[in-house]
Amino acid sequence: MSHTTPLAPEAADLLTWYDRHRRVLPWRALPSETPDPYRVWLSEVMLQQTTIAAVKPYFQKFLERFPTVEALAEAPEESVMSAWAGLGYYSRARNLHACAKAVAAAGRFPDTAAALRKLPGIGAYTAGAVAAIAFDRPEAAVDGNVERVMTRLFAIETTLPAARPEIRLVTQALVPSDRPGDFAQAVMDLGATICTPKRPACALCPWMAPCRARTLGLQETFPRKVKAVKGTLRRGAAFVAIRSGDEAILLRTRPPEGLLGAMAEPPMSPWEPDYDPAQALLDAPLDARWKRLPGLVRHGFTHFPLELTVFCAKVALSTAAPAGMRFTPRRDLDDEPLPGVMKKVLAHAFDPKPEPEKAAKPGRPKAMRSVPDTPLFADPEPESIPPQPRFRPVPKPTPRPAPAPPRDIDDEMGGFEAPADAAPPVGPRKRGRPRTR
Repeated sequence: MSHTTPLAPEAADLLTWYDRHRRVLPWRALPSETPDPYRVWLSEVMLQQTTIAAVKPYFQKFLERFPTVEALAEAPEESVMSAWAGLGYYSRARNLHACAKAVAAAGRFPDTAAALRKLPGIGAYTAGAVAAIAFDRPEAAVDGNVERVMTRLFAIETTLPAARPEIRLVTQALVPSDRPGDFAQAVMDLGATICTPKRPACALCPWMAPCRARTLGLQETFPRKVKAVKGTLRRGAAFVAIRSGDEAILLRTRPPEGLLGAMAEPPMSPWEPDYDPAQALLDAPLDARWKRLPGLVRHGFTHFPLELTVFCAKVALSTAAPAGMRFTPRRDLDDEPLPGVMKKVLAHAFDPKPEPEKAAKPGRPKAMRSVPDTPLFADPEPESIPPQPRFRPVPKPTPRPAPAPPRDIDDEMGGFEAPADAAPPVGPRKRGRPRTR
């Protein structure tokens, strides 16, 4: 009995596919161009935990504002955080700025993965991606797309994140000495366009034959993952003070470390699971006629969901900002490093949205929804009182006696006369034209 050996995936097959189907991206060099390490590094940092569609407009604006790594290094931190606002994971922006300063001081980007790892904010994936794509080093670059491709290709049963060392090993073994940068981008493109999380287009895949998960018919079940545990809901209050005259908003800067570090925000209460909005005015930044707005601002962070109650107040033009805070005119808010959740808060303050009404529970007929519920302990009806009828009974009318047939008709019919003992007709004859024979 002969046993067929499973086919091994070949890098050449993937590169042939890539030459025909490669995506055109703002940070990706064309086949005849030399990659720019600054653009490669900047795009890889932006793409961490963020989609290509979200990154594209930010990447273009960021390059217009900071066209070189030297320009980024010389920029104030507030400008960098403002340009990053909306991309999330703001520690990346602080590390980006620190890394730019280190590269500018050195005069260039390091060209090996080991040297790149020493820079602020550069981990194993970013180091491998920049080394491979920008400097053509034979390094593996393993992101989420690559993890999906490799776990399916080799049917890796280990769950993520424990499977990452094994995934890196099998990926590194496939990296060719020729065109390693194109190979890194090819695997990413394969995962993004063919080997998708749901309904992968296996028939179009250059690695269809050697893919073990496809052979087993289990491709959509890889990679194996441990189910994420949703964090506890936290609540808090946001205070939006609007200055009369220029509609300036009271803002402050969050501490440099921790969640949303060094970003701008309207003054906030602590975010706690048992926060009571009824006591929120104790956390207000200044004395004013605070008005609680209808509805809530909801936002999801990686580890927990958040619900904010928004309080708004109009203050006089002469109002001084409390220590550590500032008034920013509404027209200048775009220059503030406001993260997405804070933009939601300000939008709600200027245009509050009430909570949507809860839909009726399914299964109950519409005709019954308008019927009021009977009180649980309602007094019973007295049994001695009979139910009243909804209409007055009308007695059945007595039928009229049938009239005798007119004599003149009988005379015309030949003088016929009914016998004295003949039974009368059942009912009166219908009016109208007499019947003819």
